[in-house]
Amino acid sequence: MKLSLVVSIEDTAFDAVPVRDGWREGMRMAAELGYDGVELAVRDPGATDANAVARSLRDARLQVPAIGTGQAFLADGLSLSHPDEGERRRAIERMEAHIHFAAQFGAAVIVGLLRGRISGASAATHHRLEQSLDAILPLAEREKVPVLIEPINRYETDLLSTVDEVVSLADRVGSPVLAVLADTFHMNIEEVSIEAALRSAGARLRHIHAADSNRWAPGWGHLDFPSIIKTLRGIGYRGFLSAEILPRPDARAAAHQFIEYLRPLLSEAVHPKGGYA
Repeated sequence: MKLSLVVSIEDTAFDAVPVRDGWREGMRMAAELGYDGVELAVRDPGATDANAVARSLRDARLQVPAIGTGQAFLADGLSLSHPDEGERRRAIERMEAHIHFAAQFGAAVIVGLLRGRISGASAATHHRLEQSLDAILPLAEREKVPVLIEPINRYETDLLSTVDEVVSLADRVGSPVLAVLADTFHMNIEEVSIEAALRSAGARLRHIHAADSNRWAPGWGHLDFPSIIKTLRGIGYRGFLSAEILPRPDARAAAHQFIEYLRPLLSEAVHPKGGYA
């Protein structure tokens, strides 16, 4: 397993982004601290200099496991489940731009809040989301870009809050590139057992957001990360654990805690002692 730091390409109101202003410096910091990659939060790929991003990634020797899209909802109001067809088309077109952008870096694309923040999501809302995914996924399949649906807790949206709900959606849609992003912060709120939910996701699990119970860096809350890492090892997960965490007490301290706490646990998973698998 590898570790990545969430870095926003532009300033954002979303609080759980450790580096939200100054992406070049964020990449340098990630490299200095020993991260393997950066998860890029991108509002609009059309307003982003992909060549400059690629140069900085090469200089820092970092991978990009995933591209976040939430700012398209938070800043631009785009929603894949919007009741207005024209608004949904705008969201679909933005997602297509994200897919083209992600393909340049061998990255996945995340569907988090871009699915819509719905109160009282109806069957019609779910149907609209599935229609939007049906429109997006052929491009993702051609570009070989995984599309990751992130279960989000009920206080932020009631449209897909658990891993099982996302797995059921993926089964209905039936695309080989549609997969699960599991976020331990959201799982702590919604899942009966984080470990059981991870096992339920199984081979569909393609990316992890690792945050503690308070959305601080792991080790600064009460989640049992040794057990979580053991479970991931048990299901054969080999992807990234990404730091979508609050920048507290500050960005560098949070990023440092994330890697200093998790790296030894990952080493234990590879070289068992004391009961780790």
